Amino acid sequence: MRKNLAKIKNPTKAKEARRKLSIRKKVIGSADRPRLCVTKSNKHLRVQIVDDAKSTTLFSVQTFGKEKAADQANADGAKKVGAAVSGLLKKKNITQAVFDRNGKQYTGVIKALADAIRENGITM
Repeated sequence: MRKNLAKIKNPTKAKEARRKLSIRKKVIGSADRPRLCVTKSNKHLRVQIVDDAKSTTLFSVQTFGKEKAADQANADGAKKVGAAVSGLLKKKNITQAVFDRNGKQYTGVIKALADAIRENGITM
């Protein structure tokens, strides 16, 4: 997973890769507290719930595909995705999780997603 930062020419992508590696050193998911891994692009938003102890993805919620939770990856869409994630976590009797922002800055859509998950009863 380690990528040499000298090979990344774009300075914005280099900063994101550095943040991602420093976050993943500290954030580890388990069966009791799975990791909520957020992937954001300009058009879409995906949240994967990962158990790092077993190296499995429990489920995912996204803004695309057959079972999409929202139409866009804006703040309103992030709130809908957050509500869907917390609902599925409650069905699996999970009340705590670890938030992995995947190198993205904690503003805008990422912050709206985390706040929506917390508002629906999941502690992070």
